[in-house]
Amino acid sequence: MKWLYIIAGTVLFIKFLIMPNPIADISDFSPDLSVVEAVVQDSGVPNAVSGIIFRNRLYDTIFEVIVFTIAIMGAQFLLANERPFPTIHQFTDQPSIVLARLGATISAIVGVELAIRGHLSPGGGFAAGVAGGTAIGLVAITSSSEWMESVYQRWHAATGEKVSVLIFIILSVITLAGFELPHGELGELLSGGIVPILNILVAIKVALGSWAVILVFIRYRGLL
Repeated sequence: MKWLYIIAGTVLFIKFLIMPNPIADISDFSPDLSVVEAVVQDSGVPNAVSGIIFRNRLYDTIFEVIVFTIAIMGAQFLLANERPFPTIHQFTDQPSIVLARLGATISAIVGVELAIRGHLSPGGGFAAGVAGGTAIGLVAITSSSEWMESVYQRWHAATGEKVSVLIFIILSVITLAGFELPHGELGELLSGGIVPILNILVAIKVALGSWAVILVFIRYRGLL
């Protein structure tokens, strides 16, 4: 997979060199139009924060996702040569297990909601990914580490995380090059062009990356 990262980074660098940045024409906006209204109008999503993150400062968001990926790889690399934790204790009392798994279910549902509707209301991909990672962490403290590892491997979560990053970078580069999907009707679920798709990709990346870090720290540090 590292060659795919190198190729994606090279293509993005070439884009910086040869493709001009689109410049908005200030005359397109009314003089009395506020900044928030201008962002909403430009992005096609009611959540101006998502509009800013995935349009106005999409360069920054790309590198935020890459930094998060590097942090996960760094944690795995730095702990790889250490001895696994000898004894890993999980919650054993039934009330704690029930409460933790109930909290995990609620967090997972909230994460899906934030990912799908993050362009319409407060939320978005990063918040959704944190909610998903919280759900995974709550399950981890009530389940055996071997079972968590087997599920992680069976669902190819590591591959899914890397693929989501690559798709995010490719779609971002296409967007920065000036190609966009139709915005649709403002306020509808299927609206906002590429923003909802980027939201979902970031949510998947953050949730699966959190899962990888949780497994690594449980294996080598136990339950912190």
